Amino acid sequence: MELFEIKIEVPAAAADAVDDVLLELGVEGWSLLEDAIAKQAWIVGVFPDAAEARARWAELRPLLPAGAVPPGEPAERALGDRDWRDSYKAHFKAWRFGRLHWVPVWERGTHVLPDGDAAIWLDPGLAFGTGNHETTRLCVERLVGLGVNPATRVADAGCGSGILALSAARLGCGRVIGFDNDPEAVRVSGENAALNGLAGRVEFATGDLVSGFQGQQWDVVLANILANVLIQFARELAAAVAPGGALVLSGILASENARVREAFAAIAPGWRMSWREMGEWSDVLLLRPA
Repeated sequence: MELFEIKIEVPAAAADAVDDVLLELGVEGWSLLEDAIAKQAWIVGVFPDAAEARARWAELRPLLPAGAVPPGEPAERALGDRDWRDSYKAHFKAWRFGRLHWVPVWERGTHVLPDGDAAIWLDPGLAFGTGNHETTRLCVERLVGLGVNPATRVADAGCGSGILALSAARLGCGRVIGFDNDPEAVRVSGENAALNGLAGRVEFATGDLVSGFQGQQWDVVLANILANVLIQFARELAAAVAPGGALVLSGILASENARVREAFAAIAPGWRMSWREMGEWSDVLLLRPA
């Protein structure tokens, strides 16, 4: 099948706002590509022919946030008979932290894992992303650094595509759950579990920050959401952490980090707290006393 690709670079700082527009509009054919390491982002559309691609771009452009699209016209190219997913491969590279690797699925046959290491296979065609966004990297690096084991119980609050919950399962954590208030996110998480041979290994369900924890406490709670939501549900998040457990918060702009720390310090006195920044994003790690 012959396809046509249209692509334009957008400011990395505007990537989240652009992604929100694409998700809210539910526009088909468009994707957002990000390389957090190189601090670049692109809007990419794949359509049956050049005429449709240009028409769809003319419709999308005025709907994007102000300042999100640089001047000039997007790059265009015919993809020929290649699968459209091949056009994404140039932007997705394997990366690792500790003993966990995040690897494009097309490198499954060539990527070498050292003894004792594990991999999460990523397929952009399933909207899994690459794990390269700073907020995701901050979370998975914390997860690896916590030294989890088969006795560790993990809850991924606002699981999105499931990458954090599946990473926890691949690291050998015991019971792992992931929940999201968007049923579509739960469905995609299930697809990604199957891609990694983890179907049934993680319990994915629709839920919010009140119901999602199932009235239980967890050794590690991961919450890669937004600062205002983290603050609003600070009490519920802290209550879900078992004694001696860890709460990993991400999705926090560096400029909002102090506000998040202040909110959690007020409802979790005595918990040890640390934080890091990666680009314009940051995280907060809270350790509950045993």
